[in-house]
Amino acid sequence: MKLLKYYTKSPEVTTLCELLHQQGYNIKISDSFSLEVDVAVKDFQRKNSLVVDGIVGMKTWTVLLQKNAAPAPTNSTDKFLKESDLANFAHQYGLELAAVKAVNEIESSGKGFLINNKPKILFEGHIFWSELKKRGIDPNAYYNANHKDVLYPKWTKIYYQGGVKEYDRLNEAIALGIDPKFKDAALSSASWGSFQIMGFHAKPLGYTDTADFVSKMELNEGEHLKAFGRFLEVNKILTHLKNKNWASFAKAYNGAGYKQNKYDEKLAKAYAKYAKN
Repeated sequence: MKLLKYYTKSPEVTTLCELLHQQGYNIKISDSFSLEVDVAVKDFQRKNSLVVDGIVGMKTWTVLLQKNAAPAPTNSTDKFLKESDLANFAHQYGLELAAVKAVNEIESSGKGFLINNKPKILFEGHIFWSELKKRGIDPNAYYNANHKDVLYPKWTKIYYQGGVKEYDRLNEAIALGIDPKFKDAALSSASWGSFQIMGFHAKPLGYTDTADFVSKMELNEGEHLKAFGRFLEVNKILTHLKNKNWASFAKAYNGAGYKQNKYDEKLAKAYAKYAKN
C-alpha cells in the first residue's frame, strides 16, 4: 500500500479513513489526510505498540488490515470489474473505452464496493424529503434537529460523510418511521455502486422495485455496469458520451448542479488521461 502522511491527498487515504472508522474513530471519510486523520493514526499507533509518527507505512497498514480482516465473500474475485468487462461494454454501446473509464473513475473513484463488502452509496437527504412526499408522508412532521443530517428540503453536501459512514445515514433515515414506505423511500434516496445511480430510477430501468435494484447492486460491479447501460439508454444520453460532450453528459447524468461540483471538468480530465494511455 502507498505510504501516507499528513497533507497527502489520494484515493488510498479514503481507504485509510474507512479502516480507522471501522476501529471506532469518528473521522470524516475523504481522500485528504487531514489533522483529525493524523490524530487518529497516532492514537491507533500508540494503542497498537507501533512507532507513533503519524506515517502510514507497511507496519501500520498491516496492523490496520489485520484488525479489520473479515472473511472474503464467496467468489470475491468475481465481485469486481475487469478491463475486459469495460471493453465489452464500450463495444456493446459504441463508446470509447476511455470515456467509460472516465465515468467509472469520477462517479466512484473506480470502486463500487466498500471495505465492508457493501456497495458504495451516497445518501441524499433532499431526495429523501421528496420521496417521502411521493408516498404520502409529510416530511415536515419528521424535520427536526435530531435528523437534520438525513432529511432536509434543499440540496446540501454539508452532511455527506463518505464511505461506510453513509450507511449510518441511510439506516438513520430508514429508522425514522415504522411504515415500510420509509425504507423504500430511503433506499430510493441513495446513489448506488460504481456508477452512483439513484435508487428511484429502479422501475424506469426495468427492475421490479427499489429493493430488487438494491439486491442486484449488492451482487457485483458487473450488475453496476448493467444498470449504467440501462440508464444511458432509458435517459437517451448515449450520444453525449459518444461525442464526449462532457457538459451535456454531466447535466443529464448528475443534474443541473453539475457545474458546482465541476463534474464536466473532472470527466474531461479523466478522459484525457485514459485516452492518452
